[in-house]
Amino acid sequence: MSVHIDIAGLRPEEVAVVPSPLAELGMALHALSEPAHHPGLQGWVTGVTARLDPHLADRMCEADFLWRTTFSDLFLPWAGLPDRRALPGATLAEELDQLDKLSDEQFVDAAMEFSCGTCYGENEPATLSDPETRRRALELAAARGPRQLRFGERLLADPPRIRAWLRQFLRDCDEAFFAEAWSRLRHQLAADARHKTDLLRRKGLAEALAAVSPAITLDEEAARITVDKLGDGRTATGDGGLLLVPTSLGWPHLMVLHRYGWQPVLHYPVGSPELAAPQTLEQLALRMTALSHPVRMRMCRHLARSAHTTSELAQVLGMTAPEISRHLAVLKKAGLITTRRRGRYVLHQLDVTVVARLGSEFLEGILR
Repeated sequence: MSVHIDIAGLRPEEVAVVPSPLAELGMALHALSEPAHHPGLQGWVTGVTARLDPHLADRMCEADFLWRTTFSDLFLPWAGLPDRRALPGATLAEELDQLDKLSDEQFVDAAMEFSCGTCYGENEPATLSDPETRRRALELAAARGPRQLRFGERLLADPPRIRAWLRQFLRDCDEAFFAEAWSRLRHQLAADARHKTDLLRRKGLAEALAAVSPAITLDEEAARITVDKLGDGRTATGDGGLLLVPTSLGWPHLMVLHRYGWQPVLHYPVGSPELAAPQTLEQLALRMTALSHPVRMRMCRHLARSAHTTSELAQVLGMTAPEISRHLAVLKKAGLITTRRRGRYVLHQLDVTVVARLGSEFLEGILR
């Protein structure tokens, strides 16, 4: 499973690395709503929550489906502008003006994306104008509770009113906590953007993407970018550009905007605690499968304590040497054991460091 971006015909000057204050505000709201996704931000989340005005906190809950899952494409409005080449604004105010330029149809579809089952990446009828899509959206909203249903009904009945509500809410968040955070974060994001831009100019797109995340690869012959994610999707730069947007608050989320008709965007974390070379999802699945077998779990108990030969394992587990060898081969293929020779004996031992990382790697993989 992965997300593909077709970049056929994309010129180097059409790739840009630009921080976005509005995207970072979306990430801040997400972290405040789902702090468990971001253990490294616990101190910041606790501090902001403690001093948050109760009325603003209530409003934050009113439409939290826009940022609880990750965050809505409404926080990347420049990607939806008609020329598919627009860049993020330099300030939050500029990006809120860009948000105002989205059509009501774009606004409603993006706002109902997570909660109401629109087919992301496909050219579906607009929720605002198509009765069947509208009915399905409200039905799915109702399944998520009365608060979401009420918001969905208000959104479909009067989009300009909800747009004004969201704009004022984001301005109030800026005043309450985000302006202070952005004054610190923007320097790190600007430095990262300069670094990635320099890589683009000196070494090309493949090097820049590798620096963004090892989960992103470029097939230059096929003119296609592949992002290793637990999900399928496809988009194309077409006659537009490609945007790379760094986030300081975003780890472990590596987001790919591939909404139909919008400019493709890679929203990636910088300065994160993730490993220098996180495992592919295929390798992660291989390791989880290898450890799930009851015999191999018993083997790991012994191999975690000390190195064993195949015959020693066969004796202690009451199995034949060929059976033990087959299980060892599975563990070795998954990269979970190390092997060394001592004279005529071959010793196997569990790589405890790799197994210990599986918890964080699993979290990073499913939230990527």
